[in-house]
Amino acid sequence: MLTAIATVLAGLLGAALIFMGGSAFTTPQAAAGFGIPDTPADDPAFQHWLRVKGMREIACGVSIFVLMLVATTSVLGWYVMVLAAIPAGDAVVVLRSGGPKATAYGVHGATALVMLATSIGLLV
Repeated sequence: MLTAIATVLAGLLGAALIFMGGSAFTTPQAAAGFGIPDTPADDPAFQHWLRVKGMREIACGVSIFVLMLVATTSVLGWYVMVLAAIPAGDAVVVLRSGGPKATAYGVHGATALVMLATSIGLLV
């Protein structure tokens, strides 16, 4: 039962990654909610960098679905665990840039914890 719930959570994480990656193309202004102060969301040069980030998020999300189809739950679990380093690193970046602690911990930190919990559920 735990593995089934964790697999569903992994799918939701994959869908969220694809959605967030797509938003880099459709609504780059949403980057201001990432937590880094003075984010130049309207700057065309920044938007190009944001699209690079978006493509990486989409690729990570699609990878989750591929692993759900072709790999064991333990392989998926290890992958999700490794991916948890991304939001953890994002939290550090937000904190080091003087961004709001609520965003660093409440968004990025919480995401990392959900990913870790999901990975543990897949590995047990």
